[in-house]
Amino acid sequence: MLRTQSTGPGRFADFDLSRVPSPCFVIDEVRLRQNLEILSSVAQAADAKVLLALKAFAMWSLAPLINEHLSGTCASGLWEARLARKRFAGELSTYAPAFKPSEFAEIAELSDHIVFNSVAQTERFAGEAKAAGADFALRINPEHSEAEIPLYDPCAVGSRLGQPISQLEELPDGMSGLHLHNLCEQGLAPLSRTVDAVLPFLEAHKGKYDWLNLGGGHLVTRDDYDRGGLIALLESLSHRLGVQTYIEPGTAIGFDSAILVGEVLDVVENDGAVGITDISPVCHMPDVIEAPYRPDMLSEAGEIDVRLGGASCLSGDIIGSYKFEAVPKSGQRIAFLDQAHYTMVKTTTFNGAQLPSLAIWNSQTDALRIVKNFDYDDFEGRLS
Repeated sequence: MLRTQSTGPGRFADFDLSRVPSPCFVIDEVRLRQNLEILSSVAQAADAKVLLALKAFAMWSLAPLINEHLSGTCASGLWEARLARKRFAGELSTYAPAFKPSEFAEIAELSDHIVFNSVAQTERFAGEAKAAGADFALRINPEHSEAEIPLYDPCAVGSRLGQPISQLEELPDGMSGLHLHNLCEQGLAPLSRTVDAVLPFLEAHKGKYDWLNLGGGHLVTRDDYDRGGLIALLESLSHRLGVQTYIEPGTAIGFDSAILVGEVLDVVENDGAVGITDISPVCHMPDVIEAPYRPDMLSEAGEIDVRLGGASCLSGDIIGSYKFEAVPKSGQRIAFLDQAHYTMVKTTTFNGAQLPSLAIWNSQTDALRIVKNFDYDDFEGRLS
């Protein structure tokens, strides 16, 4: 089971859950700014560039704040690339395991960098990318696993992600960069081991690429992350290889900056208390089921165990077991911590579940604004 990385409620300990609709994601823009300032300071000290991974966090209402601190964004396909150009600023790097020919021309026009997943994709699309003014890169598979959960391991045996370095004697002509990614919410040590494993390959092809993107999974904004060590590593790679270095975190940007507020709808008895809520992991935070992991609950305390789950028909739509002072009552508000990343970008309307509203809170001034409410039309509009 993947462990939650949350370091606690922070200023959300004082937030009144009744102030927002239910369910609702609440983003603390103060904590988000702190995360961005940390990443910006690392980039400046290491002469590196940090891009926002839109696949993890794409709340464009906060784009002005993000644009102040980061060098740009990375997209996973056409729609994210469009969003990046419409709402965000700076460089745009687009990577996909495979590009659709019908979409590639527009992707190339929108992007500054195109990252191909294989030599075959490079041979097929590189000319079109260059004609549109985008440089191109190759994602390599370092064939070195560090992810704790197989579901999130891009270097697992049989992986479709990246060209294995054991298959590469020469790099494609005309390329500008190399990209690699094998981490998931991890510290510096796994990155250092990965760099050690892939460095002979990188040095063997020195001079054939101008930039190196180390991907995401770097939990730089967690307090115990060795940021000084990361700066030193990025500086060393830049000088040793003569390249511009990049990282493209997702989790680190939204880390501990949001809660997901919900409501207990009913409590039934079946080998213990079972609370049915309007937060559905299958609809609102699917990594709870896919990883799986147990998110921390705000203000968990007491001796009574209550198993919490959603209101969908899926029997496994379970969040986990939590401690309460008393069995919760219908209408009681609850909230789960660290819910900015890989949550709102993954929400669905399975079973006709209501999508959570989006709210931005300033924990210093206590100002709160609801920036998005979803209604029936959003559900109907997804179907025909």
